[in-house]
Order: sequence, then structure tokens, then C-alpha cells
Amino acid sequence: MSQHPNSFRALPVDRVGSTITVPGDKSISHRALMLGAVAEGRTIVHGFLASEDCLATQTAMEALGVSIRRVPGEPVQIDGVGLGGLKAPSRVLDLGNSGTAIRLLMGLLAGQPFACELTGDASLRQRPMERVAVPLRKMGAPIETGAGGKPPVRLRGGVRLRGIDYALPMASAQVKSAVILAALGAAGRTSVHSPGPSRDHTERMLQTMGVALTQSSQGAGHTVALEGPVKLRGIEIAVPGDFSSAAFFIVAGCIGARDGLTIRNVGMNPTRTGLLTILRAMGADIEIRNERGVGAEPVADLLVRQSALRGIDVPPELVPLSIDEFPILFVAAAAASGTTTVTGAEELRKKETDRIAVMARGLETVGIGVEELPDGARISGGRMRGGTVDSRGDHRIAMAFAVASLLASDPIEIGNTAEVATSFPNFLEVAAAAGLNVHAGSDVR
Repeated sequence: MSQHPNSFRALPVDRVGSTITVPGDKSISHRALMLGAVAEGRTIVHGFLASEDCLATQTAMEALGVSIRRVPGEPVQIDGVGLGGLKAPSRVLDLGNSGTAIRLLMGLLAGQPFACELTGDASLRQRPMERVAVPLRKMGAPIETGAGGKPPVRLRGGVRLRGIDYALPMASAQVKSAVILAALGAAGRTSVHSPGPSRDHTERMLQTMGVALTQSSQGAGHTVALEGPVKLRGIEIAVPGDFSSAAFFIVAGCIGARDGLTIRNVGMNPTRTGLLTILRAMGADIEIRNERGVGAEPVADLLVRQSALRGIDVPPELVPLSIDEFPILFVAAAAASGTTTVTGAEELRKKETDRIAVMARGLETVGIGVEELPDGARISGGRMRGGTVDSRGDHRIAMAFAVASLLASDPIEIGNTAEVATSFPNFLEVAAAAGLNVHAGSDVR
């Protein structure tokens, strides 16, 4: 169980500023552990995010027979065992709150010679898994999901997977990555067609580990293909700052950084940065500085200044490039003049919570007008009062309402915040460095 405080008290402040850094990218850290584990030779990971989600992945890989050395302040060392070197676990693999971990492991373990079972906490056990199981079954994997297509997931193993040509019903990095990971050990060619963009960290990392991928685009669609089976080689990986974590402070800067707020070493993968395009369309003053490459990933420093935001209709093509940032985008919409409309974001209802509903109720509690739509919301900017908000154990909603204190006239009490440790374990420290006044509920006098 998390030791992270289970409530926040966010007191109003009128400005933020300074120079901060955010922790390493969660998506890249998960993938570094999994791919390093099945590579040949040692993989060294700099900037690994030691959050609860990523530590659940580490524990799972260790249970599968992989040696991982993690010492605070030092790079993580993973001694790869190759695709055929994983061992049958002696227990059920518990992935905690991590949808990324369980879905990617479904792909990685689908073609193994042993059986295993994957599960998670109460929240994860309510999330859909059939979207991953369906293409893996087409590859020959014997997979069973629990009631309603939810965890636990049972993989019987013992079969040789075959390559497939698969069209994703909707753009999803997790489903795409699960199929790609299964294809590493499958016989023949696997092609995955996506109707739109999704994050490509898996493809970038595999290419640096020596895997020959082919990629092509046609209109909004994208195809990635590989010929299996393949071998991966161990490498050094530098994990940039997580853009999704930086997003909270980007919006905080737009609301209250009169003299500017700098966020250093932020991952700028173009499949992740749709929020920047949306905020700039709303009038945000965001300067990208010192652009550079760190391994396979682009990185930059961001300078954000207080901006007069205005409401917009969010372009549908930007939704998949910013889906994880929508809770904090809703706060930016509350700070904007006029109305912001989001549609095409039904995926938000299948995250750690129904993020559309929980954000709508929370914003209404603190005085913001919200019209909930089946696939989004219509948010009217306005004055925000204090109040008590239940984040429902969703880390991104908890952090979004902490930033909302910049708009509030009175404190915002935020409940069920322990899951912040799944992605941003030092959020309170970074928030304080930026100038926010957010404390563990029991720490406020």
C-alpha cells in the first residue's frame, strides 16, 4: 500500500515561478525494464522513474527471473536474458495500478512456454483488457480475461505465435505496443495499422536495440511492421523528464508565472505534446529552448509565462496526442475566458476513473460551469471558489486540482491522493519549488 499522503490541501497563491525539473518519463521507464529484460547483454537506464507503477513492473520482471540492480542516485542495471530466457513466475504478477504494465506484459509474455497470471489493484481490475487480448489471440496466444473482459488475465503459454496483419479499431499505444512485443518472438511478419497517431516510445527504443522496424504513414493513419523472431541488444537509455508530469506545471505557468517558470529536460516526443499545441491555440506563451536529442527521444527546456487564455474547440486530431493531459487541460479551460469544448475523448471514461465525470463533478464543486458530453465536456471559464474534491484515486485528477488552487479564492481539499505516487512520487516537493502551496492534508496547521 502506498505511503503517499491520501489527501492534499491546496491553498490559494497568486503566482508561481522558478526553475524546476520533473521525474523521468513513466512510459519510457516501463519499456526500458521490459525490453532490457529480454535483450541480450546489459541495459543501463539513466533517469529511471522509481514510481509505484514502474516499481511494479520491476518486481514483475524480477519474478520472471531477470536481475535488476536499482540503487538510489545511480543508473538502473538490467541483465538481459534474451527473449527465450524468462522463467515461469512462482506467483501471480501484481501490476498494482498500472494499465501500461499489464497490457504490455500481455504482449511480452503471450508467446512464452509457461503459464502466468496478471492482476492489479481494485482500480486496475476494472479496466478493459480485451482490446489487447483480441489481437494476441489472432497471433495464436491462449489468453483468458476475467468477468467483463477485465483482469485477472491468464496466459496459458506453450504455443508459437505467428505474425498477423492487424488494424487497430482506435489509436492506442498500449495495444499497438503489446502486439509489437508479441511479434518479437513470433514467426513471420506482423503489421499494425493505426487510424491515428499514438505514442511511439516502443518503436524508438526497439530501433536503438537493433530491431529492424518499417514504418509508414498515409493520411492520419500509421503502420509499423517487423519480421520475427528478432534479437535485441542491451544499450544505455537516458530517460527524459515526463511530459505528462510537466503538463501540470506548464498550465500552472500559464495561469500564474508572471516572471516565467522554466521546466528543464522535458521529453518532447511529438506523439506526446499535443497539449502544447492546444494551449498555444488558447493563447499560451510557451517558449521551447535548447532542443536536443537524448538517445532516441527529443528533449527541450520549456519557459512558460502567465498568459490570457481563451476558450477554444479542441481540434479532434489533437485528442490522441494529449489524452493523458486532459485533467489539467480542463483546469486550463477553467482559467480561460469563454468556453472550451472537448469531443472525441471517450477514452477518458476508461482510465483510472471516468475522468470526464470525475473532473466535471470536481470543477462544479469549486464553482466552474461544466456540461458533460458523452465523449468530452464543455467548460466555461470563470471564478473558482474553494471546496472539497474527491479525486477517486486518480493521480492526474489529484494533481490537476492542486494546480487549480492558483485560480481559487479559498483552499481546495483533495481526497484520495495516494495514487499520485504511481507517476509523480515527489509531486509535493516540485510543487513547492514552483511556488504552489500544497501540503499533505494532515501536515497543514
